Amino acid sequence: MTESTRARTTELRVPDAADRETLSAFVARAVRLDGQCAVRLRNRDDQVVEAWVVTPFEVLATRAVHGQVQPRDVTVSGNELLAALTVAPGERMDPGPARDLSWHAELPVGSEWRPVDELPVEVVGELTDRGVALARENVGPHGTPPASLMDQTVLTVTGGELTVKIPMRCLFALSGMGFADSSIAGDVVRVTATSSWFRLDARYGAVLRRRQALLPLLF
Repeated sequence: MTESTRARTTELRVPDAADRETLSAFVARAVRLDGQCAVRLRNRDDQVVEAWVVTPFEVLATRAVHGQVQPRDVTVSGNELLAALTVAPGERMDPGPARDLSWHAELPVGSEWRPVDELPVEVVGELTDRGVALARENVGPHGTPPASLMDQTVLTVTGGELTVKIPMRCLFALSGMGFADSSIAGDVVRVTATSSWFRLDARYGAVLRRRQALLPLLF
């Protein structure tokens, strides 16, 4: 990265106040899970900007709002972005300097997401609660759940020719980011997949992870 690239200014434009609150809640959750998190902002098109984070569960989380960011693909500090969204917020804001070297995760690109199944949010919530209880009983040396629990398959869903195995870490990420609300009767978590990735879309955001265990999220 050149000095001119590092020095480039960044600008985030989110016209609607409700969208700014949505993005602020997403970033606040990410910062609460990881105080040093980086947020990657990308223009999906001219009308929608996506925010991406890597959760401590090694699962991607994302939320999209109406808006634009310049440059069109830039990584910023979660803390600085949260400050921009909460301290005298307006339609246009400075999300902080580009910190592209802070982003170390792969994002899915150029594939068609195919529907696999829909999971009742109540079922997802119950499985997450059981996982949290087990995690409290089996805390690892660093105060986090052991990898064996995180990688345990808790759901296997099939749709057409696709079979997706969902590990506990994805439900932890879904819960930790506040994406699902089990109190809403009839709500669902949609499971979609490509040949390489799967995605869980809940009411307030989505989590993603590679399907192949031999191709880790971080590199």
